[in-house]
Amino acid sequence: MSQSRSPQEIRIQNEINHKKIANVHENRATEILKKVRESKPQIDIERGLYFTKSFQKTEGQPLILRWAKALKYYAENASIYIDENQLIVGRSGKPGRYGILYPELDGDTLDEAIKTLPSRDVSPFDITPEDAKIITEQITPYWKGKTFHEDLAKALPRETKKLTYNGDKELTSRYIVNETASFRSSLQWVHDYEIVLEKGFEGIKEEALERLQQLDSDSPVDQTEKRPFLEAQIITSDAIILWAERHAKLAKELSAKQRDADRKKELKIIAEICERVPRYPARTFYEALQSQWFTQMFSRIEQKTGTIISNGRMDQYLYPFYQKDIKEGRITDEQVQELFECMWVAMSEFVDLYLSEAGGSFNEGYAHWEAVTIGGTTKKGYDATNELTYILLKSKREFPLNYPDLAARIHMGSPKRYLYEVAETIKDGTGFPKLINDDEVVPILLSKGASLKEAYDYSVSGCAECRMPNRDTYTSPNAYINFAAALEMVLYNGKMKKYGDEIVGLETGNFEDFESFDEVLEAYLKQQKNLIRHAFIQQHEIIRLRGEHFATPLGSSLHKLCRESYKDLHQPSIPGGIDLGYFEFIGYATVVDSLSAIKKLIFEEKRLTKKELLEAVNNDFKGYEAIRQLLLHAPSYGNDDSYTDEIGQLLDLEAQKFTHKYGKELGVHMDLRLVPFTSHVPFGKVIGATPNGRFSYTPLSDGSSASQGADLNGPTAVLLSNYKTKNFDYEDHAARLLNIKLSPSCVEGENGTEKLVQFIKAWHDLRLWHLQFNVLNTETLRQAQKQPQLYKNLLVRIAGYSAYFTELSKDLQDDIIARTEHEEVS
Repeated sequence: MSQSRSPQEIRIQNEINHKKIANVHENRATEILKKVRESKPQIDIERGLYFTKSFQKTEGQPLILRWAKALKYYAENASIYIDENQLIVGRSGKPGRYGILYPELDGDTLDEAIKTLPSRDVSPFDITPEDAKIITEQITPYWKGKTFHEDLAKALPRETKKLTYNGDKELTSRYIVNETASFRSSLQWVHDYEIVLEKGFEGIKEEALERLQQLDSDSPVDQTEKRPFLEAQIITSDAIILWAERHAKLAKELSAKQRDADRKKELKIIAEICERVPRYPARTFYEALQSQWFTQMFSRIEQKTGTIISNGRMDQYLYPFYQKDIKEGRITDEQVQELFECMWVAMSEFVDLYLSEAGGSFNEGYAHWEAVTIGGTTKKGYDATNELTYILLKSKREFPLNYPDLAARIHMGSPKRYLYEVAETIKDGTGFPKLINDDEVVPILLSKGASLKEAYDYSVSGCAECRMPNRDTYTSPNAYINFAAALEMVLYNGKMKKYGDEIVGLETGNFEDFESFDEVLEAYLKQQKNLIRHAFIQQHEIIRLRGEHFATPLGSSLHKLCRESYKDLHQPSIPGGIDLGYFEFIGYATVVDSLSAIKKLIFEEKRLTKKELLEAVNNDFKGYEAIRQLLLHAPSYGNDDSYTDEIGQLLDLEAQKFTHKYGKELGVHMDLRLVPFTSHVPFGKVIGATPNGRFSYTPLSDGSSASQGADLNGPTAVLLSNYKTKNFDYEDHAARLLNIKLSPSCVEGENGTEKLVQFIKAWHDLRLWHLQFNVLNTETLRQAQKQPQLYKNLLVRIAGYSAYFTELSKDLQDDIIARTEHEEVS
């Protein structure tokens, strides 16, 4: 191991050697965390059970009303817990780490899934025999024939279905054109928390009651559309108020029994706060944080949001409460940090449960992204950093947990102190914060129809995306497309090695018959276009069907445009909204490098024949190592080499051209995105050896990062390749996720911090969307793989989130180890 270590590595070594752990403060949250980390996630069935029972009683009623009544039924009947020593209360499952069920999504598969969940390799869950029996006998039977998953599978045309699911088994993905809509009911999302803090749910309810009285009793629209919306808003408000009041009652009961005077007083305060919020407007920082948490947790009960409901701009909407409390001497910075960390550890107890094989493999390490956005600009365009910004950064350095995800907005006026504290936090080595570039994101949002105020006030949501509360309205999950499959279809004339003699794609001709690279490229672009075409067909059906299966009365109550139009957020179109969707380009560098190698070695230098290449990849390079080495040393993306970057820019352009033309038919900005989560691992498992020297069924490249180990000219060259492969004259693109792995030695000390700040500025000036770091020695990762019991608290950055290294599959661990560890920042 190299002499220099990141602070995280030093902490891990001290744990191994039973030494005092420096740079980590001890408080109640760290004590709670120690217990949480020891527990294996369990399935809590109450949400699934109570929703099922409620839906059985409300057949035939408007869907949004059924959903609201199910939330009310849950609030009345679900078990309520207050954890020992916690200051922030409200959970949607049993003590410890837990996941909950959403049978409306894939309840038809529940009985099969629970047989494998406890023993599966990726993100396993335990379940009691009693709960398994309830799932089999009470929950699954009701949902069979009613789920979104079943309806979507029936609706897809045969050719689209062939690229989506495995044969007749529509439970498993083909990992070619992968729909994600059947294992989450919404894309990532950010609520307008300010309306809750300013009005409370009593205020939201009173507004709905007033509007209900104003409806025209003779109007069919008012009575069949507007009335159910308002009634659902009222019922949902009552539900969350009741839920909070039940916590207040429990806190009182626990306080009466408590012998410890300090805890007795804390429980009494908790009871008083839960009686106040989220029913009424918050008055203090503590009330505001508890109100936000109740809202966030009840949202998890309402629906399965992809990557979880995000926290939004906490350093902005909580700042007035912080300022007031500090001025009046009611709170200290240390108490603020402890309250935040009580919330963080509560987040870590909720585990996002994916029943499907694809869902679990896309989100390894129990991933969820309650992104906290810091920095950026105010609605007027001025710098927004404040004292809370720095408390949140400090908490990330001192509280070793992967929740929440921290996203730092960077703009041209970001203060020097902010940039340096961001750099110091990155140097800690846990992968936080990820960086989002205002000077890329704001112009893109403006091009989609946002006002300056709306664009300046965006929040990071999910992995690398951005949301404008009260303006964004698109929630339909989108397709992940395996473009390495398109490449393989070129090599095998529409076939894929994984699927034998079946014609999966287009028959674009025998590879050996192509006489020029232009013919190869033309064939590839046809295959790429065909996959995108089927993704759009898929999306058309998803948009059409979702409103028949999902409603979000809570989310709609918190959205200004939904309240104004009386429309549920999951309906296909909300008047005045901006619909921002996307599709994923999985395997970008794998494809670019492969095409580059074909062009260079076969058609230009003629060092290989087409037959030799096909034999080598068809045999997974066994007996063809010399050819593999030629391919590995061909020009590769990520090295500031125009030879490959021009190919990458063309693939990006052609994808954007398609969506620019046909996205309008869907009524959505269907943008090109390069954000794989961990899907590049399972997608790689259906792809044979590729002409960039990659072995069969190993991970594809991730996001807009270089192929594993191919970036040889330093991290600045990676930035430049990213820059040169973009098409800035098109607006039909969204996030590009970029991973950079640095040796701790290259950012050591004040000089290292300065170099990292300058690197961040270079990334910002190039107008790249996203950037994140692993600052770890590769040898540490290898040791953790060999001795997982000693490295259970080692955090690594994956794809827009961090996770515990030892909770990842070996394939993903190997992928992270294989990333280039840069020894210099410049």
